[in-house]
Amino acid sequence: MKKASILLCSMAAALLMTGCATVPDLTQSETELISEYAVGVLLKYDKGHGRKLVDTTGYEPEEEEPEQEPPVEEIPEEPEPEQEETPEVVDVSQDEEETQPTASSVEQYYGIPNIMISYTGWEMADSYPPQTEGEVPYFTMDASNGMQLLVLKFNAQNLTGEDQSMNMMGYQATFRVSVNGEASKGALATMLVNDMQTFDGVIPAGSSVDMVSIVEVPQGTNPNTIDFILRGGEQDGTLHLQ
Repeated sequence: MKKASILLCSMAAALLMTGCATVPDLTQSETELISEYAVGVLLKYDKGHGRKLVDTTGYEPEEEEPEQEPPVEEIPEEPEPEQEETPEVVDVSQDEEETQPTASSVEQYYGIPNIMISYTGWEMADSYPPQTEGEVPYFTMDASNGMQLLVLKFNAQNLTGEDQSMNMMGYQATFRVSVNGEASKGALATMLVNDMQTFDGVIPAGSSVDMVSIVEVPQGTNPNTIDFILRGGEQDGTLHLQ
């Protein structure tokens, strides 16, 4: 390789010498091209050329800064919805019955004119009405298992000298009965013609009719107190029968 370098240098020098008869005449541009080519070949084969071009002693390459990750956008936490407080359910049915105003009478509560209705007593029965021998009643009702029928008895008297009609269904009358302070129960609906809750008839002048209201109670009950609750008016009323 060293010999090639010397040879090329000699050729370049010979070309530049215009006095030699063996060298053909060249233009100025051709001469420059040949010179540049020769120099390029010398530089290509000179092993120490690349190291001598730039002195890198004491050169410290710049440290590349690590790529910074884009900041993570924090999503604000949504506040937990406030739990609605569940209202406490309180059974006030018994309290309502205890605070009901006292009614003076059935006729006064419903506004029945010219009639006086009186409580006359009670009886316990397994079935009602009582059957007599040889008689087939048109309607009878039996108590449920473990229960008895508490039959409350009333008398409706005509206070005038004329016949008086009385339609309890027209007054939307409904009754409930509380025995010995227990929760009240609705009076049973019957097909009895003298059921006070559904009575619809005429009371002759100066006369009266017997009526009943029936409710089921546990067998063996001894009624010490009986509250008769009247409904159908603007506000419930209570008759303390005993």
